[in-house]
Amino acid sequence: MARYFLLTTFLVFSVLGYCQNNAVSSNEKLTFTAAYNMSGLMTDLAEVTMETNTVKTSNATLLKLKCTATTYSKWDNFFKIRDLYESYVNMNSLTPYLHKRDINEGGYYKFMQYKFKHKSNTVESTKRKKAKTGGFYEENKTLSIGTSTIDIVTTIYKIRNLDLSKATPNKIYNFTVLFDNKELKISVIYKGTETINTKIGSKSCHKLAVTISNSNVLSGSNNNLIWLTADANKIPVYAKFKIPVGNGELKIKSASGLKN
Repeated sequence: MARYFLLTTFLVFSVLGYCQNNAVSSNEKLTFTAAYNMSGLMTDLAEVTMETNTVKTSNATLLKLKCTATTYSKWDNFFKIRDLYESYVNMNSLTPYLHKRDINEGGYYKFMQYKFKHKSNTVESTKRKKAKTGGFYEENKTLSIGTSTIDIVTTIYKIRNLDLSKATPNKIYNFTVLFDNKELKISVIYKGTETINTKIGSKSCHKLAVTISNSNVLSGSNNNLIWLTADANKIPVYAKFKIPVGNGELKIKSASGLKN
């Protein structure tokens, strides 16, 4: 259940954009409450954070995008989750160079790393998992990808640089995300604007629906929705989704270090 739930959290936030980074600062922190429908009740299970900061290398200064998911302590004995997603991207274009995913959920462990080679349209992939016989095994591959394929964390931030100010209802944004060594084809449909109440105030928002054409992670065509503030920051403040084993939601708790 939780693997579907947290994966969906990131997929629902994933949209491809080609514009410059005008929405995300280098010291932003967004905190969310993640809930899941348990026996008919929407129950808060975990905290999700999205943070940015700069990292200097020998050649450039990169923007580090970090997402974590942690179950609240009272749920740890039931299903302990400690997930970490990181991407290192160009400060302006958000082009990804390195992506890491380290998940530990109820005893299930997986580590994935992607090194993007944009000149050759390839990715050096490393996967590490627990072996059935004990210990760990590692698998290394070189994957061919499309020219616009990026990782899941980078797309979370790309969405906020889309120009939605002139979008009309049912406008579709199509894009590709590399996840578990597979390119997922995702469509995002603009549904208009709505004003919703959140922990950070009443917000006018862009409403988007998310579908995946080559995966069963999300269920239905209008069951997976995300609301972004209709301002220069385009903060994701609320999302709800349906997956094969149930449904859940994500609600913002706090936002700091905003660019605009």
